[in-house]
This record gives sequence, structure tokens and C-alpha cells, in this order.
Amino acid sequence: MMDWTDRHCRYFHRLLSPRARLYTEMVTSAALVRGKQLRLLEHSQQEHPLALQLGGSEPHELAQAARFGAEAGYDEINLNVGCPSDRVQSGRFGACLMREPALVGECVKAMRDAVTDSNRHVPVTVKCRIGVDDQDDYAGLQHFTELMLEAGVEVLMVHARKAWLKGLSPKENREVPPLDYARVYRLKREFPELVVVINGGITTVAQVQAHLAQLDGVMLGRAAYHDPYLLAQVEHALHGEPLPTRESVLQRLRPYIEAELARGTALKHISRHLLGLYQGEPGARAFRRTISEGAHLPGAGWDLLEQAQAPRAAA
Repeated sequence: MMDWTDRHCRYFHRLLSPRARLYTEMVTSAALVRGKQLRLLEHSQQEHPLALQLGGSEPHELAQAARFGAEAGYDEINLNVGCPSDRVQSGRFGACLMREPALVGECVKAMRDAVTDSNRHVPVTVKCRIGVDDQDDYAGLQHFTELMLEAGVEVLMVHARKAWLKGLSPKENREVPPLDYARVYRLKREFPELVVVINGGITTVAQVQAHLAQLDGVMLGRAAYHDPYLLAQVEHALHGEPLPTRESVLQRLRPYIEAELARGTALKHISRHLLGLYQGEPGARAFRRTISEGAHLPGAGWDLLEQAQAPRAAA
């Protein structure tokens, strides 16, 4: 979710789902420690519960980055060893690290040691794949999990596809390798003490409920981004929360948008996350088109979003 789940996106998603734990886009430890880009940790209190997702492979550097995250108030620090993109591999982190589970264990232990000094418990979690390349058997995932437990991991998020590090694009890695939910279910049965959260190919409320009958949690990625109202529907189904109208969600977002515009944020940086709000609804295409064509123009503001809703009201 790099370049997607920024602070504007997360604020919007929180309005749709009061209980979901939100995750930042992956931030590299090098950017925080060597680049001193601590602005990447900026977030609002309304976003909590909120996890900082880190990428890296150097234990000391990841420990420093985790400490920065804990001091910034994040509720969880997550190490991503599941992303298969080329730019991630070139930095020796992401899914390629599943070939080095001992190193991942060292990283996790260093991160946990770094955040234990805080006055509150900040868990360190790991997001992974079920395997990489030809490493495509349960034994490899089992060994990886055993080392994570030894390092102190209590929560493991598993994308139920293996990753091909060569030959497939990141998009193809989300679609071509077959899903193997059964392997994740087996992992939970054999490691009952571990909190197991499943990810990959989950697009409906019914699928979320089916996975929760077997596992501890479900992680939604692109499905929730392209159809954000799905978050409200899941919240309603699982917790009985009243289902808000899409219009009411936008109205609740208005003070945030106006405050951001006042501090110099361009509307396009916020509105790009709203394009899927009416996914599947009458007038959705006109809503997207109005925003896409107008948000980048000088002076674009709240009135553009009202204009985008007007064709829907007519429909």
C-alpha cells in the first residue's frame, strides 16, 4: 500500500470504521534513521488504533525506527516481509527476507528490545507471505513461524499467496500465485498461541466472516481502498454499528478537508482517496470524473466535492 494509505486516507477510513486497526504505508527504516524524515510519522489522534509498518533488514536501524514510532504514539510496529516489489528487493527488505528467517528474527528482537523502554506495551508484529519462489511448502512457513515465535512475535499477518521475486510484477504477485487459505488455517491450528491474521483476495463481508470462523483477524488492503464503504459494511456486520450514508461520511470529513486546505494541503492529495466511495452505486462514474478533473486545479476546495455529489442527488 505504498503511496496509498497516507494520513489523509487513514483519517477518511477511520470515519468509515471506528474499530479497525489502520496501517501506514510501508516506511523504510533508512528514511527515518538515515534520512531523518520524521515527518513520515505524522498522524492525527483520530486515526488510532494505528500501526506503523516498517521495511528494512538492518536490526540496529530497525530498532531505532521502531523507537521513533513508539515515541510518536503508534499502537503497533509492523515489520513487512511480504512486499515483492523490485524497489523493495533492491533494498534487501520485503518478501525476499523470507529466505532469511534468522535475520528477520534478529530484526524483530532488536525492535522489541527498543520499544520495551516505553511506558506502554507496543507490540512488534510481522506481515509475510506463505512462501517465495520455489519455497512453496508448508514446512518453510512453519519454520519461519517458529523463528518468529522465538523472537517474541505474538501476531503474524499472512498474505495467503507466495511471492515470485523474479518474473512477476507487484500487481501480478497479487493475482497470479494461487491463494492457499488452507495453509494459513493450518498454521493457526498448529500454533494456537499465535494471533494469525489473514490477507489476500478478500473482497466481501461474507468472506471476512468466513475467515473469522477459523482465524483471529482479517486484513483488507486494495479491496478497502477501491471500495472504502466496504469498511463500514464490515463494521456493521461484525459489531452492529449503524451503517452511515456515504453522504454523511463526506460531511464528517469536511472539517478535516477545510483545515488541511487552510494549512496549504492541495485538495488532490485528499480527494484521490475518496474516488471509490460510491463504487457500484448510481452516479459513481460522474462522482469520480468531477473530482479527477477538478481537484488538481488552483483553488479547488470543498465546493468541488459538493459539485461531485450533485449528479448523484439528481440520479
